[in-house]
Amino acid sequence: MEDWMDETDVRIMRLLQQNARISISHISKEVSMSQPSVRERMKRLEERGIITGYTATYQRQALDRGTTAFFLIKTEQCQALVDFCEHSPAVTDMHRISGEYNYMITVQTASIEEVGQFQDAIIKFGPSKSLISLKNLIENRIVI
Repeated sequence: MEDWMDETDVRIMRLLQQNARISISHISKEVSMSQPSVRERMKRLEERGIITGYTATYQRQALDRGTTAFFLIKTEQCQALVDFCEHSPAVTDMHRISGEYNYMITVQTASIEEVGQFQDAIIKFGPSKSLISLKNLIENRIVI
């Protein structure tokens, strides 16, 4: 953690991570500070690149994206794979990793059949291994 951050900054960040729509007035009550002071701290966290945005989380099943799969892929066509994944609506995360495979891709689809279609589409990039998530045990963990 940065030297200039104190426990109040951490408390503000926790509140925002739990609910990005929380009001400044509610935060100020929780941390026992004035609203202008809270705004200034949030602004400083944004300027330093600690807070990079405010997001909403979604219930994947309600959006017909209840099937999660992970793909490990070994490729020499790195940029082509990145470009493909950036344009694929099924891809939610892509990591450059070490080891036998050089990418790990997370996809969320409506069905196993769609997972298979994604696998068929990436076969042109190189060998891959797929893993299907049976149950997500920890999701959107608060990291602060």
